[in-house]
Amino acid sequence: MCTRYVSPEDAAIERVWHIGARNIWRMSEVFPKRPGPFIRTARDSTERELVVGTWGLIPWFSKTPTLTYATCNARSEELADKASYKHPWARGQRCIIPAESFFEPNWETGKHMPRRFRRADGELWGLAGLWNTWTDKESGEIHESYTMLTINADDHPMMNRMHRPDPKRPPEMQDKRSVIPIALGDVDVWLTGSLEEAKALVQLPAIELFDAAPA
Repeated sequence: MCTRYVSPEDAAIERVWHIGARNIWRMSEVFPKRPGPFIRTARDSTERELVVGTWGLIPWFSKTPTLTYATCNARSEELADKASYKHPWARGQRCIIPAESFFEPNWETGKHMPRRFRRADGELWGLAGLWNTWTDKESGEIHESYTMLTINADDHPMMNRMHRPDPKRPPEMQDKRSVIPIALGDVDVWLTGSLEEAKALVQLPAIELFDAAPA
């Protein structure tokens, strides 16, 4: 699971994903339960908008905006059934999470050795996510939040080397995870397409995309 990434500055996000220059965001490392930017389709138009929200989706049933459990990553295989994600998934509340790079732990030496993943072509990652808007019933305060989708990577030649091995699982069933990049040409389909069209984009990234190095 990814729990740390670097978000690019707003000018780069605006340029790559064609969003109007009306945003204020500085390049920053993002961690769970901290603010980060994501791209979605504006509710009152078909244009894309950049929104800053909490990394860790706040589900509709939460009593408070502060959660005691982790929702920064969502297993794509569970989106239709898991209570925290099934409504945003069914409603098409999909988003793009811009990232200059992301980090994953490698445990092949028996120790936590983080690796940093950039794109080999020098471009930015556009990672698949879901967003939600939660409103405090007492104060009326609105909280935007998002989660990053992951997919099983047991058969991926690079991502299956990440994360701490689970001693309770056999080698072929470790449930190693990978983020899900959305190509620039597929962004509109991801943001506004049908559920079936979105499902078709939930795929492991090609190894040629990666530029990996020790962090």
